[in-house]
Amino acid sequence: MISYTNKTFINFLSIWLKIGDDHYMFRIKPVQKISLFDALLLIMSILLIMSISIIHFQAEPHLPIMISILILMIYGLFKKAKWKQLEEGMIEGAKAGIGAVFIFFLIGILIASWMIGGTIPTLIYAGFTLVTPKFYFAIVFVITGIIGISVGSSLTTVGTVGLAFISISSALDVSLSITAGAVVSGAFLGDKMSPISDTTNMASSILKVDLFEHIKTMIPTTIPAFIITFAIFAIISPNITNVDFKSIDQFQQGLLNTGLIHWYNGVIPLAVLLICSIKRVPVLLSLTVGSVTSLLMSLIHTGLPFHELFETLFSGYTSNTGVEEIDTLLSRGGMESMLPTVGLILLALSMGGLLFTLGIIPRLLQSIDHLLQKVSTVVTVSGLTAIGINALIGEQYLSILLTTETYKAQYQKVGLAHKNLSRVAEGTGTVVNPLVPWSVTSVFITSVLGVTTMAYFPFAFFCILSPLLTFFYGLTGKTLTYSRTT
Repeated sequence: MISYTNKTFINFLSIWLKIGDDHYMFRIKPVQKISLFDALLLIMSILLIMSISIIHFQAEPHLPIMISILILMIYGLFKKAKWKQLEEGMIEGAKAGIGAVFIFFLIGILIASWMIGGTIPTLIYAGFTLVTPKFYFAIVFVITGIIGISVGSSLTTVGTVGLAFISISSALDVSLSITAGAVVSGAFLGDKMSPISDTTNMASSILKVDLFEHIKTMIPTTIPAFIITFAIFAIISPNITNVDFKSIDQFQQGLLNTGLIHWYNGVIPLAVLLICSIKRVPVLLSLTVGSVTSLLMSLIHTGLPFHELFETLFSGYTSNTGVEEIDTLLSRGGMESMLPTVGLILLALSMGGLLFTLGIIPRLLQSIDHLLQKVSTVVTVSGLTAIGINALIGEQYLSILLTTETYKAQYQKVGLAHKNLSRVAEGTGTVVNPLVPWSVTSVFITSVLGVTTMAYFPFAFFCILSPLLTFFYGLTGKTLTYSRTT
Protein backbone atom coordinates (compact mmCIF):
# COMPACT_ATOMS: atom_id res chain seq x y z
CA MET A 1 0.00 0.00 0.00
CA ILE A 2 1.22 3.59 -0.66
CA SER A 3 2.54 5.18 2.48
CA TYR A 4 5.35 7.28 3.83
CA THR A 5 8.79 5.71 4.07
CA ASN A 6 9.38 2.99 6.63
CA LYS A 7 11.78 5.13 8.65
CA THR A 8 9.33 7.98 8.98
CA PHE A 9 6.43 5.73 9.83
CA ILE A 10 8.39 3.74 12.39
CA ASN A 11 9.45 7.01 14.02
CA PHE A 12 5.76 7.84 14.35
CA LEU A 13 4.43 4.44 15.41
CA SER A 14 7.42 2.64 16.90
CA ILE A 15 6.17 0.50 19.75
CA TRP A 16 8.25 -1.46 22.22
CA LEU A 17 6.94 -4.05 24.59
CA LYS A 18 8.43 -6.89 26.57
CA ILE A 19 6.31 -10.00 27.00
CA GLY A 20 6.34 -11.78 30.31
CA ASP A 21 7.13 -8.75 32.49
CA ASP A 22 4.68 -6.82 34.60
CA HIS A 23 5.19 -3.65 32.63
CA TYR A 24 4.72 -2.66 29.02
CA MET A 25 6.31 0.30 27.30
CA PHE A 26 4.47 1.89 24.41
CA ARG A 27 4.94 5.11 22.52
CA ILE A 28 1.65 6.13 24.12
CA LYS A 29 1.98 5.23 27.79
CA PRO A 30 -1.10 3.86 29.61
CA VAL A 31 -2.31 6.18 32.38
CA GLN A 32 -4.00 3.37 34.32
CA LYS A 33 -4.20 -0.37 34.84
CA ILE A 34 -7.41 -1.87 33.56
CA SER A 35 -9.08 -5.18 34.35
CA LEU A 36 -9.36 -7.79 31.64
CA PHE A 37 -13.14 -7.73 31.98
CA ASP A 38 -13.28 -3.98 31.37
CA ALA A 39 -10.89 -4.26 28.41
CA LEU A 40 -12.96 -7.01 26.77
CA LEU A 41 -16.22 -5.20 27.49
CA LEU A 42 -14.99 -1.99 25.87
CA ILE A 43 -13.57 -3.79 22.86
CA MET A 44 -16.77 -5.77 22.29
CA SER A 45 -18.83 -2.60 22.68
CA ILE A 46 -16.77 -0.78 20.06
CA LEU A 47 -16.95 -3.68 17.61
CA LEU A 48 -20.70 -3.97 18.19
CA ILE A 49 -21.25 -0.26 17.59
CA MET A 50 -19.19 -0.35 14.39
CA SER A 51 -20.68 -3.53 12.96
CA ILE A 52 -24.30 -2.55 13.61
CA SER A 53 -23.80 1.00 12.33
CA ILE A 54 -21.88 0.08 9.18
CA ILE A 55 -23.39 -3.27 8.23
CA HIS A 56 -26.99 -2.90 9.39
CA PHE A 57 -27.61 0.83 9.06
CA GLN A 58 -25.20 1.35 6.14
CA ALA A 59 -23.65 4.28 8.02
CA GLU A 60 -20.33 5.84 7.11
CA PRO A 61 -17.63 4.69 9.54
CA HIS A 62 -16.86 8.20 10.81
CA LEU A 63 -19.86 8.48 13.12
CA PRO A 64 -19.53 5.07 14.89
CA ILE A 65 -15.84 5.77 15.47
CA MET A 66 -16.75 9.16 16.94
CA ILE A 67 -19.31 7.48 19.21
CA SER A 68 -16.67 4.95 20.28
CA ILE A 69 -14.23 7.77 21.10
CA LEU A 70 -16.85 9.43 23.30
CA ILE A 71 -17.54 6.15 25.10
CA LEU A 72 -13.83 5.64 25.76
CA MET A 73 -13.46 9.19 27.07
CA ILE A 74 -16.45 8.82 29.38
CA TYR A 75 -15.00 5.56 30.68
CA GLY A 76 -11.64 7.24 31.24
CA LEU A 77 -13.20 10.09 33.19
CA PHE A 78 -15.22 7.59 35.24
CA LYS A 79 -11.94 5.85 36.13
CA LYS A 80 -10.49 9.18 37.31
CA ALA A 81 -8.23 9.74 34.31
CA LYS A 82 -7.54 13.41 33.70
CA TRP A 83 -9.12 15.08 30.70
CA LYS A 84 -5.73 16.39 29.61
CA GLN A 85 -4.32 12.83 29.60
CA LEU A 86 -7.15 11.60 27.39
CA GLU A 87 -6.79 14.56 25.08
CA GLU A 88 -3.03 14.05 24.80
CA GLY A 89 -3.59 10.35 24.04
CA MET A 90 -5.88 11.23 21.15
CA ILE A 91 -3.43 13.80 19.84
CA GLU A 92 -0.53 11.34 20.04
CA GLY A 93 -2.58 8.78 18.14
CA ALA A 94 -3.58 11.29 15.46
CA LYS A 95 0.02 12.41 14.96
CA ALA A 96 0.74 9.13 13.22
CA GLY A 97 -1.73 10.08 10.48
CA ILE A 98 -0.18 13.37 9.43
CA GLY A 99 1.99 11.72 6.80
CA ALA A 100 -1.02 9.77 5.51
CA VAL A 101 -3.03 12.99 5.20
CA PHE A 102 -0.48 14.46 2.79
CA ILE A 103 -0.32 11.21 0.85
CA PHE A 104 -4.07 10.96 0.38
CA PHE A 105 -4.30 14.58 -0.73
CA LEU A 106 -1.56 13.86 -3.27
CA ILE A 107 -3.41 10.74 -4.44
CA GLY A 108 -6.46 12.94 -5.09
CA ILE A 109 -4.27 15.32 -7.07
CA LEU A 110 -2.68 12.38 -8.90
CA ILE A 111 -6.06 11.01 -10.00
CA ALA A 112 -7.21 14.46 -11.19
CA SER A 113 -3.95 15.09 -13.04
CA TRP A 114 -4.01 11.61 -14.58
CA MET A 115 -7.53 12.33 -15.80
CA ILE A 116 -6.77 15.70 -17.33
CA GLY A 117 -3.44 14.44 -18.67
CA GLY A 118 -5.13 11.47 -20.36
CA THR A 119 -3.35 8.75 -18.37
CA ILE A 120 -6.43 7.07 -16.88
CA PRO A 121 -8.57 7.56 -20.03
CA THR A 122 -5.77 5.96 -22.07
CA LEU A 123 -5.55 3.04 -19.62
CA ILE A 124 -9.32 2.58 -19.86
CA TYR A 125 -9.16 2.65 -23.64
CA ALA A 126 -6.30 0.12 -23.66
CA GLY A 127 -8.15 -2.03 -21.16
CA PHE A 128 -11.00 -2.52 -23.60
CA THR A 129 -8.57 -4.08 -26.07
CA LEU A 130 -7.70 -6.74 -23.45
CA VAL A 131 -11.27 -7.86 -22.98
CA THR A 132 -11.76 -11.43 -24.14
CA PRO A 133 -14.94 -13.52 -24.27
CA LYS A 134 -13.64 -15.77 -21.48
CA PHE A 135 -11.69 -15.45 -18.23
CA TYR A 136 -12.42 -11.73 -17.88
CA PHE A 137 -12.21 -11.59 -14.07
CA ALA A 138 -9.06 -13.71 -14.10
CA ILE A 139 -7.49 -11.19 -16.50
CA VAL A 140 -8.43 -8.33 -14.16
CA PHE A 141 -6.81 -10.17 -11.24
CA VAL A 142 -3.57 -10.96 -13.08
CA ILE A 143 -3.08 -7.50 -14.59
CA THR A 144 -3.72 -5.67 -11.31
CA GLY A 145 -1.40 -8.14 -9.57
CA ILE A 146 1.43 -7.49 -12.03
CA ILE A 147 1.03 -3.73 -11.74
CA GLY A 148 0.71 -3.97 -7.96
CA ILE A 149 4.01 -5.86 -7.69
CA SER A 150 5.68 -3.47 -10.13
CA VAL A 151 4.52 -0.30 -8.40
CA GLY A 152 4.44 -1.66 -4.82
CA SER A 153 1.30 0.31 -4.01
CA SER A 154 -2.16 -1.13 -3.59
CA LEU A 155 -3.84 2.28 -3.54
CA THR A 156 -2.11 3.49 -6.68
CA THR A 157 -3.10 0.23 -8.40
CA VAL A 158 -6.72 0.57 -7.27
CA GLY A 159 -6.91 4.25 -8.13
CA THR A 160 -5.60 3.83 -11.66
CA VAL A 161 -5.83 0.40 -13.29
CA GLY A 162 -8.55 -0.72 -10.87
CA LEU A 163 -10.65 2.29 -11.76
CA ALA A 164 -10.14 1.52 -15.44
CA PHE A 165 -11.41 -2.05 -15.03
CA ILE A 166 -14.43 -0.89 -13.03
CA SER A 167 -15.26 1.39 -15.93
CA ILE A 168 -14.84 -1.43 -18.43
CA SER A 169 -17.03 -3.76 -16.35
CA SER A 170 -19.70 -1.09 -16.17
CA ALA A 171 -19.73 -0.79 -19.96
CA LEU A 172 -19.83 -4.60 -20.32
CA ASP A 173 -22.63 -4.82 -17.77
CA VAL A 174 -20.83 -7.43 -15.67
CA SER A 175 -20.68 -7.56 -11.89
CA LEU A 176 -18.89 -4.56 -10.38
CA SER A 177 -18.65 -6.38 -7.05
CA ILE A 178 -16.69 -9.27 -8.56
CA THR A 179 -14.57 -6.86 -10.58
CA ALA A 180 -13.74 -4.92 -7.42
CA GLY A 181 -12.92 -8.21 -5.67
CA ALA A 182 -10.50 -9.08 -8.47
CA VAL A 183 -8.94 -5.61 -8.37
CA VAL A 184 -8.49 -5.73 -4.59
CA SER A 185 -7.07 -9.26 -4.78
CA GLY A 186 -4.50 -8.27 -7.38
CA ALA A 187 -3.62 -4.98 -5.73
CA PHE A 188 -2.94 -6.61 -2.36
CA LEU A 189 -1.05 -9.46 -3.96
CA GLY A 190 1.31 -6.71 -5.09
CA ASP A 191 1.22 -4.99 -1.70
CA LYS A 192 2.22 -8.25 -0.02
CA MET A 193 4.92 -9.45 -2.41
CA SER A 194 6.49 -6.35 -3.96
CA PRO A 195 10.06 -5.59 -2.83
CA ILE A 196 9.24 -1.90 -3.03
CA SER A 197 6.09 -2.14 -0.89
CA ASP A 198 6.21 -0.38 2.49
CA THR A 199 4.44 -3.22 4.29
CA THR A 200 6.85 -5.77 2.85
CA ASN A 201 9.86 -3.72 3.91
CA MET A 202 8.36 -2.94 7.30
CA ALA A 203 7.57 -6.56 8.22
CA SER A 204 11.09 -7.67 7.30
CA SER A 205 13.04 -4.71 8.68
CA ILE A 206 11.43 -4.73 12.13
CA LEU A 207 12.55 -8.33 12.62
CA LYS A 208 15.87 -7.81 10.82
CA VAL A 209 14.97 -10.41 8.20
CA ASP A 210 16.51 -10.03 4.75
CA LEU A 211 13.91 -8.50 2.44
CA PHE A 212 14.14 -11.14 -0.28
CA GLU A 213 14.30 -13.93 2.30
CA HIS A 214 11.06 -12.54 3.69
CA ILE A 215 9.47 -12.54 0.22
CA LYS A 216 10.76 -16.07 -0.41
CA THR A 217 9.23 -17.23 2.87
CA MET A 218 5.82 -15.90 1.75
CA ILE A 219 5.85 -17.89 -1.50
CA PRO A 220 4.34 -21.08 0.04
CA THR A 221 1.25 -19.14 1.09
CA THR A 222 1.12 -16.77 -1.87
CA ILE A 223 1.46 -19.17 -4.81
CA PRO A 224 -1.41 -21.49 -3.75
CA ALA A 225 -3.57 -18.46 -2.94
CA PHE A 226 -2.77 -17.00 -6.38
CA ILE A 227 -3.55 -20.26 -8.23
CA ILE A 228 -6.82 -20.87 -6.38
CA THR A 229 -7.90 -17.25 -6.82
CA PHE A 230 -7.08 -17.31 -10.54
CA ALA A 231 -9.02 -20.57 -10.98
CA ILE A 232 -12.08 -19.23 -9.17
CA PHE A 233 -12.12 -16.02 -11.18
CA ALA A 234 -11.67 -18.00 -14.41
CA ILE A 235 -14.62 -20.24 -13.51
CA ILE A 236 -16.98 -17.43 -12.51
CA SER A 237 -16.03 -15.17 -15.41
CA PRO A 238 -19.09 -14.37 -17.51
CA ASN A 239 -19.59 -15.42 -21.07
CA ILE A 240 -19.50 -12.04 -22.74
CA THR A 241 -19.70 -13.32 -26.32
CA ASN A 242 -23.28 -12.11 -26.50
CA VAL A 243 -22.38 -8.58 -25.51
CA ASP A 244 -22.89 -6.02 -28.22
CA PHE A 245 -19.26 -5.13 -28.85
CA LYS A 246 -20.44 -2.29 -31.04
CA SER A 247 -21.30 -0.47 -27.83
CA ILE A 248 -17.73 -1.05 -26.66
CA ASP A 249 -16.47 0.38 -29.95
CA GLN A 250 -18.71 3.38 -29.43
CA PHE A 251 -17.39 3.81 -25.91
CA GLN A 252 -13.83 3.70 -27.19
CA GLN A 253 -14.70 6.19 -29.91
CA GLY A 254 -16.20 8.48 -27.27
CA LEU A 255 -12.94 8.30 -25.34
CA LEU A 256 -11.00 9.08 -28.50
CA ASN A 257 -13.18 12.13 -29.04
CA THR A 258 -11.94 13.60 -25.76
CA GLY A 259 -8.56 14.14 -27.40
CA LEU A 260 -6.88 12.62 -24.34
CA ILE A 261 -6.13 9.17 -25.74
CA HIS A 262 -2.48 8.85 -26.75
CA TRP A 263 -0.22 5.90 -25.98
CA TYR A 264 2.40 8.11 -24.35
CA ASN A 265 -0.24 9.51 -21.97
CA GLY A 266 -0.62 6.04 -20.51
CA VAL A 267 2.99 4.86 -20.66
CA ILE A 268 5.07 7.85 -19.57
CA PRO A 269 3.37 8.71 -16.21
CA LEU A 270 3.26 5.02 -15.24
CA ALA A 271 6.92 4.62 -16.17
CA VAL A 272 7.86 7.70 -14.16
CA LEU A 273 6.01 6.38 -11.11
CA LEU A 274 7.62 2.95 -11.50
CA ILE A 275 11.12 4.42 -11.83
CA CYS A 276 10.58 6.52 -8.71
CA SER A 277 9.48 3.41 -6.82
CA ILE A 278 12.48 1.38 -7.99
CA LYS A 279 14.82 4.22 -7.04
CA ARG A 280 13.13 4.39 -3.64
CA VAL A 281 12.20 8.01 -4.09
CA PRO A 282 10.06 9.11 -1.08
CA VAL A 283 6.44 8.52 -1.90
CA LEU A 284 5.45 12.18 -1.48
CA LEU A 285 7.97 13.12 -4.15
CA SER A 286 6.98 10.15 -6.33
CA LEU A 287 3.33 11.19 -6.33
CA THR A 288 4.30 14.80 -6.98
CA VAL A 289 6.52 13.86 -9.94
CA GLY A 290 3.80 11.56 -11.32
CA SER A 291 1.24 14.35 -11.09
CA VAL A 292 3.50 17.01 -12.61
CA THR A 293 4.35 14.68 -15.50
CA SER A 294 0.67 14.30 -16.40
CA LEU A 295 -0.02 17.99 -15.92
CA LEU A 296 2.77 18.92 -18.33
CA MET A 297 1.36 16.49 -20.86
CA SER A 298 -2.12 17.94 -20.33
CA LEU A 299 -0.88 21.35 -21.48
CA ILE A 300 -0.23 19.80 -24.88
CA HIS A 301 -3.81 18.53 -25.29
CA THR A 302 -6.04 20.84 -23.25
CA GLY A 303 -4.22 24.11 -22.69
CA LEU A 304 -6.34 24.89 -19.65
CA PRO A 305 -5.71 28.27 -18.02
CA PHE A 306 -3.99 28.01 -14.67
CA HIS A 307 -7.02 29.05 -12.60
CA GLU A 308 -9.02 26.13 -14.08
CA LEU A 309 -6.07 23.83 -13.55
CA PHE A 310 -5.95 24.71 -9.84
CA GLU A 311 -9.71 24.20 -9.58
CA THR A 312 -9.38 20.77 -11.19
CA LEU A 313 -6.62 19.69 -8.81
CA PHE A 314 -8.74 20.69 -5.83
CA SER A 315 -12.28 19.71 -6.87
CA GLY A 316 -11.48 17.03 -9.43
CA TYR A 317 -11.67 16.70 -13.18
CA THR A 318 -15.07 17.33 -14.77
CA SER A 319 -15.74 15.74 -18.14
CA ASN A 320 -18.10 17.54 -20.53
CA THR A 321 -18.27 15.26 -23.56
CA GLY A 322 -22.07 15.11 -23.51
CA VAL A 323 -21.93 11.31 -23.27
CA GLU A 324 -23.27 10.49 -19.80
CA GLU A 325 -21.35 7.24 -19.34
CA ILE A 326 -18.03 8.82 -20.26
CA ASP A 327 -18.64 11.96 -18.21
CA THR A 328 -19.54 9.86 -15.17
CA LEU A 329 -16.43 7.77 -15.69
CA LEU A 330 -13.95 10.62 -16.07
CA SER A 331 -15.34 13.13 -13.56
CA ARG A 332 -13.39 12.34 -10.39
CA GLY A 333 -10.27 12.98 -8.33
CA GLY A 334 -9.03 16.12 -6.62
CA MET A 335 -8.00 16.96 -3.05
CA GLU A 336 -11.62 17.51 -2.07
CA SER A 337 -12.52 13.90 -2.84
CA MET A 338 -10.02 12.75 -0.19
CA LEU A 339 -11.51 14.75 2.69
CA PRO A 340 -13.72 11.88 3.97
CA THR A 341 -10.70 9.57 3.97
CA VAL A 342 -8.54 12.12 5.76
CA GLY A 343 -11.25 12.56 8.39
CA LEU A 344 -11.38 8.81 8.93
CA ILE A 345 -7.60 8.59 9.31
CA LEU A 346 -7.61 11.15 12.11
CA LEU A 347 -10.64 9.66 13.86
CA ALA A 348 -9.39 6.06 13.70
CA LEU A 349 -5.90 6.88 14.94
CA SER A 350 -7.30 9.13 17.68
CA MET A 351 -9.35 6.19 18.87
CA GLY A 352 -6.23 4.04 18.74
CA GLY A 353 -4.45 6.60 20.92
CA LEU A 354 -7.21 6.34 23.51
CA LEU A 355 -7.07 2.53 23.47
CA PHE A 356 -3.39 2.74 24.44
CA THR A 357 -3.84 5.62 26.88
CA LEU A 358 -6.52 3.71 28.79
CA GLY A 359 -4.38 0.57 28.81
CA ILE A 360 -6.91 -1.52 26.88
CA ILE A 361 -4.63 -2.95 24.18
CA PRO A 362 -1.70 -3.57 26.58
CA ARG A 363 -4.02 -5.47 28.94
CA LEU A 364 -5.40 -7.67 26.16
CA LEU A 365 -1.92 -8.54 24.93
CA GLN A 366 -0.74 -9.34 28.44
CA SER A 367 -3.65 -11.69 29.08
CA ILE A 368 -2.74 -14.16 26.32
CA ASP A 369 0.95 -14.53 27.09
CA HIS A 370 0.55 -17.72 29.14
CA LEU A 371 -1.25 -19.49 26.28
CA LEU A 372 1.67 -19.26 23.90
CA GLN A 373 3.49 -22.51 24.55
CA LYS A 374 3.20 -24.41 21.24
CA VAL A 375 4.22 -23.58 17.68
CA SER A 376 0.69 -23.92 16.33
CA THR A 377 -0.73 -21.69 19.07
CA VAL A 378 1.93 -19.02 18.63
CA VAL A 379 1.33 -18.81 14.87
CA THR A 380 -2.45 -18.82 15.22
CA VAL A 381 -2.64 -16.26 18.01
CA SER A 382 -0.14 -13.90 16.35
CA GLY A 383 -2.11 -14.04 13.10
CA LEU A 384 -5.39 -13.46 14.91
CA THR A 385 -3.80 -10.51 16.71
CA ALA A 386 -2.89 -8.89 13.39
CA ILE A 387 -6.43 -9.45 12.13
CA GLY A 388 -7.93 -8.24 15.42
CA ILE A 389 -5.97 -4.99 15.39
CA ASN A 390 -7.08 -4.44 11.81
CA ALA A 391 -10.69 -5.05 12.81
CA LEU A 392 -10.43 -2.82 15.87
CA ILE A 393 -8.44 0.12 14.55
CA GLY A 394 -8.52 -0.43 10.78
CA GLU A 395 -4.78 0.24 10.50
CA GLN A 396 -2.51 -2.31 8.77
CA TYR A 397 0.80 -0.71 9.72
CA LEU A 398 -0.06 -0.72 13.40
CA SER A 399 -1.15 -4.35 13.12
CA ILE A 400 2.23 -5.32 11.61
CA LEU A 401 4.19 -3.31 14.17
CA LEU A 402 2.26 -4.62 17.16
CA THR A 403 2.24 -8.22 15.99
CA THR A 404 5.96 -8.41 15.23
CA GLU A 405 7.04 -6.64 18.40
CA THR A 406 4.59 -8.54 20.61
CA TYR A 407 5.40 -12.08 19.50
CA LYS A 408 9.10 -11.86 18.68
CA ALA A 409 10.10 -13.39 22.02
CA GLN A 410 7.46 -16.11 21.76
CA TYR A 411 8.65 -17.22 18.33
CA GLN A 412 12.15 -17.49 19.74
CA LYS A 413 10.80 -19.44 22.72
CA VAL A 414 9.25 -22.16 20.53
CA GLY A 415 12.27 -22.23 18.21
CA LEU A 416 10.78 -20.52 15.16
CA ALA A 417 12.92 -18.25 12.99
CA HIS A 418 11.91 -14.62 12.79
CA LYS A 419 11.02 -14.90 9.12
CA ASN A 420 8.03 -17.03 10.11
CA LEU A 421 6.69 -14.12 12.15
CA SER A 422 7.30 -11.63 9.33
CA ARG A 423 5.32 -13.94 7.02
CA VAL A 424 2.44 -14.23 9.50
CA ALA A 425 2.31 -10.48 10.15
CA GLU A 426 2.16 -9.64 6.46
CA GLY A 427 0.02 -12.61 5.42
CA THR A 428 -2.68 -11.51 7.85
CA GLY A 429 -2.07 -7.85 8.71
CA THR A 430 -1.64 -6.54 5.17
CA VAL A 431 -4.24 -8.43 3.15
CA VAL A 432 -7.07 -8.31 5.69
CA ASN A 433 -7.11 -4.50 5.92
CA PRO A 434 -9.20 -3.90 2.76
CA LEU A 435 -11.86 -6.26 4.15
CA VAL A 436 -12.50 -4.07 7.21
CA PRO A 437 -15.25 -1.56 6.25
CA TRP A 438 -13.96 1.21 8.55
CA SER A 439 -10.30 0.88 7.62
CA VAL A 440 -8.61 3.72 5.76
CA THR A 441 -7.79 1.41 2.88
CA SER A 442 -11.34 0.15 2.57
CA VAL A 443 -12.83 3.63 2.60
CA PHE A 444 -10.37 4.70 -0.10
CA ILE A 445 -11.23 1.70 -2.27
CA THR A 446 -14.94 2.32 -1.84
CA SER A 447 -14.62 6.01 -2.69
CA VAL A 448 -12.52 5.36 -5.80
CA LEU A 449 -14.26 2.27 -7.20
CA GLY A 450 -17.78 3.11 -6.06
CA VAL A 451 -18.28 -0.41 -4.67
CA THR A 452 -18.91 -0.96 -0.96
CA THR A 453 -16.66 -3.15 1.14
CA MET A 454 -19.46 -5.60 1.91
CA ALA A 455 -20.15 -5.92 -1.82
CA TYR A 456 -16.59 -6.87 -2.85
CA PHE A 457 -15.67 -8.72 0.38
CA PRO A 458 -16.96 -12.18 -0.75
CA PHE A 459 -14.99 -11.89 -4.00
CA ALA A 460 -11.62 -10.71 -2.63
CA PHE A 461 -10.51 -14.33 -2.74
CA PHE A 462 -6.78 -13.72 -2.43
CA CYS A 463 -7.27 -11.57 0.68
CA ILE A 464 -9.35 -14.35 2.26
CA LEU A 465 -7.16 -17.29 1.21
CA SER A 466 -3.83 -15.78 2.23
CA PRO A 467 -4.53 -15.70 5.99
CA LEU A 468 -6.30 -19.08 5.83
CA LEU A 469 -3.21 -20.68 4.28
CA THR A 470 -1.03 -18.92 6.85
CA PHE A 471 -3.05 -20.51 9.64
CA PHE A 472 -3.05 -23.89 7.86
CA TYR A 473 0.74 -23.99 7.69
CA GLY A 474 0.96 -22.85 11.29
CA LEU A 475 -1.33 -25.64 12.49
CA THR A 476 0.32 -28.35 10.40
CA GLY A 477 3.89 -27.12 10.79
CA LYS A 478 4.44 -27.26 7.03
CA THR A 479 6.90 -24.77 5.46
CA LEU A 480 7.87 -23.40 8.90
CA THR A 481 11.55 -22.66 9.44
CA TYR A 482 13.17 -23.29 12.80
CA SER A 483 15.99 -21.24 14.25
CA ARG A 484 18.53 -24.05 14.09
CA THR A 485 18.16 -24.20 10.27
CA THR A 486 18.79 -20.51 9.71
